[in-house]
Amino acid sequence: MYSGTYTLIGNELSLFTRKLEAQLRFQQIPWRWQFKTQERGAELEARAGTHFIPLLLTPEKWLLHDTIAIGPLLNDRFRERPVIPDTPMQRACCFILEDACNHWLAKHAVHSRWCYPDNVAWVGPRFAANMLLDRSIEQPLSEAELAEYAPMGAMMYEGFGANACAVNGVGADQAGAVQGDFARLLDALATHFANADFLLGPRPCLADFALAGASRAHFLTDPTPRSWLGKHAAMLEQYTARVFERSADHCPSWPADDHVPQSLQAVIGYFARSYFRYARPNIAAALAGEQYFEYDYGFGATRARSQRRLNLARLHVQDELLRLGAADHPGIHAQFAGTDVLAYYLE
Repeated sequence: MYSGTYTLIGNELSLFTRKLEAQLRFQQIPWRWQFKTQERGAELEARAGTHFIPLLLTPEKWLLHDTIAIGPLLNDRFRERPVIPDTPMQRACCFILEDACNHWLAKHAVHSRWCYPDNVAWVGPRFAANMLLDRSIEQPLSEAELAEYAPMGAMMYEGFGANACAVNGVGADQAGAVQGDFARLLDALATHFANADFLLGPRPCLADFALAGASRAHFLTDPTPRSWLGKHAAMLEQYTARVFERSADHCPSWPADDHVPQSLQAVIGYFARSYFRYARPNIAAALAGEQYFEYDYGFGATRARSQRRLNLARLHVQDELLRLGAADHPGIHAQFAGTDVLAYYLE
């Protein structure tokens, strides 16, 4: 690989951009921001072949997208500062939890951002800061700028937000379910982080970057989800700060005995009752050519659009689990006992 600086191209209000930022920071990789502005958008999309963010421009001038692939690549390039464990139990938990965080937390994110008019009004000018003014949301907007860019939130809601909520089954009519599930998530995280700094214990992994990315881009930034945090606000703030502010040189390694904290069971149990109840019928419908499907994660039947890409993510994790011999590993089976999580990936 070439030495030099990596360029993170995206938006500060993007879950996956923040996810990749967290990894770059932790691994102490030389990097810089480049906001995806309207002026740069067409050229970047033509070169990358996608409108999705983030993009990562490497020192070799490769323009990469999809954090599921970028995360392991950077882990391998900077092996002296790893973010993926080598031992079977820890590695299996890393990839399974990254998959769940990537695809389930995005539902809370789009719902809380786009289904509440006050939140839509707030995020609009902040998107404008990155996309039109080419500057950070950390730089305060003037009264004149707030007035000028006030319509942007509504425009983005009409152009993107409303449809994103609808296809994910998290529209305004699902407010009770989404907020109820978000409360369950916070309770599970509080149980775990009372005993551990990160998901796997003393050191963050790929799954932590997804969780902290969602928190930095959405849950701690947008007014609406922040108002839902209640007694868990300090917990999530402190966890997210640890992920974004600690570096690999100042974190111990994962335990050599392949141990994971007992409290991780609370997080695994939460996803077993939420994400995995959604993912299995989603994939079945997509592979059968059905556009929509129904699932129930504890709040009644929910209708959403099927997504073939979810199976690609499942197969990515399956590949890792097969390499680990997870099907015959008693410790991994014990860790996920009482759930159908392993069956989901290995069947």
